[in-house]
Amino acid sequence: MDEVSGTPSGFRGRVTSRDGTSIAYERYGEGPPVVLVSGALGTAAGERALAGLLARRFSVVAYDRRGRGGSGDTGPYAVEREIEDLAAVVGESGSGTALHGTGTGGTLALAAVAAGLSAGPVSVYEPSCPAEAAARWRRVAALLARGRRAAALDLFLADSAVPAELRPGAADLAHTLAYDLAVLDEGTVPERRLDRVHARVLVVDGGASPAGTRATARALTAALPRARHRTLTGQTHEVAPHVLAPVLEEFLTEDREPVGVGAG
Repeated sequence: MDEVSGTPSGFRGRVTSRDGTSIAYERYGEGPPVVLVSGALGTAAGERALAGLLARRFSVVAYDRRGRGGSGDTGPYAVEREIEDLAAVVGESGSGTALHGTGTGGTLALAAVAAGLSAGPVSVYEPSCPAEAAARWRRVAALLARGRRAAALDLFLADSAVPAELRPGAADLAHTLAYDLAVLDEGTVPERRLDRVHARVLVVDGGASPAGTRATARALTAALPRARHRTLTGQTHEVAPHVLAPVLEEFLTEDREPVGVGAG
């Protein structure tokens, strides 16, 4: 990793993915490594609050997924390239790196481990979506395919938990909604690969999230070989970092056993 510039509590840098794409990251704290994987329209900047809380015990890396923030966007897009991006970040973060993904970032983390990415424990917050949300995703993708980015973004934001402070910059990221749909395998976690995820997994949802979202989280937990489920009372998809952080800390400080043989 080449250091780019210092920040008050860490530094920013870049790592090169297998296809030559430059992936920007931010790193905070010292300790066992944890990589944060953002969801739809998310960037490393949006992970700073959670990263800061976890940095008291961990070395936390948040990165810009391809097409976002300071990262490149070499085409054509493929989920395999995003897995290689994550593998590059994990490879530089250290042995047994844990993963935490929010929304589609959680789906990407699970897909990467299923593909053979060597990692420690994995935690995911509401990584999948119920059928009605999947249908909306497909309508978003159809608009993007016709070049109607603004309409696609409006449709997505009309029924999403994207924080208000992140919405002004969302227009620049609208094209990446198609990437998230690809990660979701047309709207759902790719269940046919879940039996390959042999890492310890914590599936978390919010107690105030829709019933369909919570049912999907429980179904995902049941489909994973080594998973357990946790509901955070009063939380929605826009989970409060100070509520989530201690739950992740407890999970990640349990026995950390690297699993996998490396991403191909």
